[in-house]
Amino acid sequence: MGSTSAENSSPEGVGRRDLIKRSAALGLITVPTMSFLSACASGGGDDKSDDKGTGKTSKDNPFGVKKGGGKLDVVVFKGGYGDDYAKAWEAAFDKKWGTKSAHTGTQEITGKLQPRFNGGNPPDIVDDSGAQQIKLDVLYKNGQLLDLAAVLDAPSIDDPSKKVRDTLIPGTLDPGLQGGKVVALNYIYTVWGLWYSGKLFKEKGWEVPKTWDDFLAICKDAKSQGIGGLAHQGKYPYYINVAIMDLIAKQGGLDAMKAIDNLDPKAFVGSDAAKAAIEAVYEVVEKGYLLAGTNGLTHTESQTRWNQYKAAFITCGSWLENEQLKQTPPDFDMKFMPMPSLPGDKLPFEAIRAGSGEPFIIPAKAANLPEAQEFMRSMLSKEWSTLFAQKANSLTILKDGVSDGVQLRPGTQSTVEASKAAGENSFNYLYPNWYSEMDVAIQNASNELMAKRIQPKEWLKRAQAAVDKAAKDPASKKNHRD
Repeated sequence: MGSTSAENSSPEGVGRRDLIKRSAALGLITVPTMSFLSACASGGGDDKSDDKGTGKTSKDNPFGVKKGGGKLDVVVFKGGYGDDYAKAWEAAFDKKWGTKSAHTGTQEITGKLQPRFNGGNPPDIVDDSGAQQIKLDVLYKNGQLLDLAAVLDAPSIDDPSKKVRDTLIPGTLDPGLQGGKVVALNYIYTVWGLWYSGKLFKEKGWEVPKTWDDFLAICKDAKSQGIGGLAHQGKYPYYINVAIMDLIAKQGGLDAMKAIDNLDPKAFVGSDAAKAAIEAVYEVVEKGYLLAGTNGLTHTESQTRWNQYKAAFITCGSWLENEQLKQTPPDFDMKFMPMPSLPGDKLPFEAIRAGSGEPFIIPAKAANLPEAQEFMRSMLSKEWSTLFAQKANSLTILKDGVSDGVQLRPGTQSTVEASKAAGENSFNYLYPNWYSEMDVAIQNASNELMAKRIQPKEWLKRAQAAVDKAAKDPASKKNHRD
């Protein structure tokens, strides 16, 4: 978010996954899930003109893009991943198809695009992310999102004998589900957790804390030396919810996570895991381990202070490294680590939240649907996936998606290693995509907690109230995870 998403209305995926290998060169093992995606009809046959009278469809051109005359209107959230990768994609697309792409990189997604959606002239493809994301559930309910089944069932560019969906890390499509249809492609394989400076830790003699007590001990030592323990992106409480929700899932296991996604009447109030997690986070506040002034900082302001060694830890997703490239000292040695363990956790220390983020959508009323669908199919090629890794310092949802020999930055490499260590112990929440209003309400409660305006008991009550409200919406009956 922010990066991505930061503020981003967090991208999510699904838990209970078995290992699959990503790239031998990277040594990354990712975690699939039992997908509950519905089977859809496959797209385009050979040598047929499409109903818009553009190009002829074929295995190489399943959507009938007309060479030399097409257009493409691309809008990308310009956050932590920047938008250089999209410009490289557009250049490659225009060269291949003779199209004319119009590019917009912005953080004002809602401000720039809501009028266009309302007016019936939306862009052709959108990276709908960031603090001003147009909520996916709202767009879906208004009938403004294209079902991506045709793209996912089209032949893969790298191996036409396979459908595009069969080349992706299992489970990564699930966060794009609304009403049983995939209407958003969460393109980036993201991990969430704690970050620290390898250089600072070495200088201070700190070991990576595997327990919450050890984490607090480092925060205490940091405070004694005039350093903040935790830098908190106070203006965007999405980030502190990374810590809270990680702790809940690790303490209570996947059942505690699913209780929240499934709007259980005891998801928070009555949940021992939620109580333990929120009390642990509040201990950081109570003991004065937050970076001074942190509640009034944006994500980048807080992260920059962390880059200046003013705090030991920060919570974030794996877009952090790219977002902070200009602010990170060359020898900072950025590192990722899982959330430390609470006593009695059901998941091990190595367990991490991991899944797909950064939702790309094709508006149902896009003027250039063949081009938009072919562009998205191209995003899921090894060539474009590698372009993304090189320009945005992050991995994509494509299996073996980075060409051999590509060098990764230290933070990105540490996420690769953490994903491998997590193995099957990976999890992810779906409620932020399913219930955006509930997500915002919980974030607001966290903001009050971190500012010491409410206590953990009140946080639990507010979070449960948000769950109960979402459960009253008849549309919620369409969403359920087993």
